[in-house]
Amino acid sequence: MEIEVEYVEVGEVLPLRELYRREMNCQIIHDSFPRRGFSDPYLIRASGRVAGYGLVANRHFPRAVHEFYVVPACRSKALPLFRELLASSGARKIRAQSNDPLLALMLYDCATHISSPTLLFADVQTTHHPSPGGVLRKVTDEDHKTFFAQHHEPPGEWMIELDGAAVATGGALYHYNPPYGDIYMEVHEDHRGRGFGSYMVQEMKRFCYEIGKTPAARCNVKNVASRRTLEKAGLLPCGRILEGRVAK
Repeated sequence: MEIEVEYVEVGEVLPLRELYRREMNCQIIHDSFPRRGFSDPYLIRASGRVAGYGLVANRHFPRAVHEFYVVPACRSKALPLFRELLASSGARKIRAQSNDPLLALMLYDCATHISSPTLLFADVQTTHHPSPGGVLRKVTDEDHKTFFAQHHEPPGEWMIELDGAAVATGGALYHYNPPYGDIYMEVHEDHRGRGFGSYMVQEMKRFCYEIGKTPAARCNVKNVASRRTLEKAGLLPCGRILEGRVAK
């Protein structure tokens, strides 16, 4: 079997990407990379026929393969196709979601020093936690001037106001992987452990559904408090981000 890997314009792999996205049927963390020019697309041919494609990041996580798809008729040859993608693209790392069976398998076949820094969450349960206090409302321009220091997340578009001050902020990002909304929140350190975080996540989930989006989230595996907050609001782990170096 003759394998050819060619760098192409992103438009040439979009039909195959649609097949990949349907097969995944979940939030794809780096789905926006090719659309934003953050990935280099490679078309893969086997014996002269299109067999699949790969994406190699060029800005964030440079030289890391983060997407790989092989048409069903060629899937039994996935490993040699992937090895040729690595050789032709000069990739040095592999970054896969554990709920992407094909790329996760390629990572374990072709990489060393594998780590798992990030947990992925999907919405599993609807919760009905009452407000722990304060008022949930939209953030105004004036509010930004008085926000508490945001150490982990961007200032949200929503806030919980208690006694005239923001005790929690949150929102969702929709540009990564439509139709998913990536929920984030942060609670003032003086008000943690009181339920503000889980209530904020619960309400962000509700707002996502109201505008036709599917809520999702992620957090660092070491951030136990965030994981518990997400789980309390009905978002449960559905996968991990796996990273590894291409074996020499």
